[in-house]
Amino acid sequence: MVDQGAAVRHHDLAKVLAAFGNLLHAAGVPVTPERSARFAQVVLLAEPSTRAELAALGRTTLLSSHDQVEIFDAVFSQVFRGVVDFAEFRGDSPKPPPPASVAGEDSAPQGSDGIPGEGESEPEDDEESVLAAWSTKERLGEKDFAACSEDELRLLRALIERLPFVAPQRIARRERRHPRGRSLDMRATLRASHRTMGDPVHRVLRRRRERPRRVVLIADVSGSMEPYARVYLHLMRGAVRALGSEAFVFATRLTRLTRQLADTHPDVAYRKAASAAPDWSGGTRIGSALKSFVDDHGRRGMARGAVLVIVSDGWELENPEMVGLAMQQLSRLAFHVIWVNPRKAARGYQPLVGGMAAAMPYVDTFVSGHSLRALEEVMAAIRDAANDGRHHSYARSVHLPAVVQDAVAVEDAAPQSSPPRDKVPTGTIVTGRMSG
Repeated sequence: MVDQGAAVRHHDLAKVLAAFGNLLHAAGVPVTPERSARFAQVVLLAEPSTRAELAALGRTTLLSSHDQVEIFDAVFSQVFRGVVDFAEFRGDSPKPPPPASVAGEDSAPQGSDGIPGEGESEPEDDEESVLAAWSTKERLGEKDFAACSEDELRLLRALIERLPFVAPQRIARRERRHPRGRSLDMRATLRASHRTMGDPVHRVLRRRRERPRRVVLIADVSGSMEPYARVYLHLMRGAVRALGSEAFVFATRLTRLTRQLADTHPDVAYRKAASAAPDWSGGTRIGSALKSFVDDHGRRGMARGAVLVIVSDGWELENPEMVGLAMQQLSRLAFHVIWVNPRKAARGYQPLVGGMAAAMPYVDTFVSGHSLRALEEVMAAIRDAANDGRHHSYARSVHLPAVVQDAVAVEDAAPQSSPPRDKVPTGTIVTGRMSG
């Protein structure tokens, strides 16, 4: 007789692993349903007892390239952060309750850093940890970051590190073979026709691949943004670790923090970031900082085709025209510009401040990002930047000035007094005569 309890446990495990495969596929890893089913079968056969063993099984069965390991680790830590009890799925007896903690010990919540194996401790009671995290998220979901205490900011750090980072996708120029492709692979089709007496029975199709688009984050760490700068530093570290993003901060000058935030240990990463930006909580020079980014990094390729996220309240000490000029250049280089301004959450807010007003004509998405729930909207804006319907991955329509359009219309309406002219593919206008 089949144990119904074991069947139910196996069914629940299959649902968890299938959902994990869907998240990996959304993050850019080509996980198929067959690989997810194989992963579930291997887990049932091997019966892993720790998350490290489960991660090793997942890398073996779900990944096809070494480049996908980093994305796998990030998604794995967000899904299996002590929530799954493998003893329950195996039908083992529950573990004895842990000994009571000694009075006076630090009772701060044990947060992890979004990457497995970073010194995080396994939770003793999974159900209580999940309920505590859920209640904390509900309580701090709508609370402004500037109104949070130090204890609440520590809790927010753990919650922000659990946010899923999904890179926006772009269509690559190169093609690969695909059964539902849109173009015919002529060479492969002719090669396959040799097996059918020269008759191209089996057509080989190709389609363009999808690759993650670069994400660049630039955060304002001046005095007016100090309550929000610490929170967004956690977000920037998660983006650097999960998406390979580029991270910059500025107050009076621009500082690149990508290498510092890529450190494995979070406390070491934040300490290096603070020492690398001596102008933290200083004045605000948005225009000069953005100009430095354009001159030193943007034009060299970092901003070309990227999703650019700028976190600032728009307060500018210098001439606001510098902000407008730099944003105009960035809008031409970047694929999508997202501006995060926590002041937008205030009732009746209007972007009338000098720097903000100068930047608004070149901003594609304008969000507040002042709370944890608003931060999820920022993550959604980054994920959906490639599907906004306002940009095309390759060719953009060319809008001629009105004067040029009128001149072309007049020329087309004028009678043809000279022999017709032809246009060669290069666009050069030539007459029908040949010289010489």
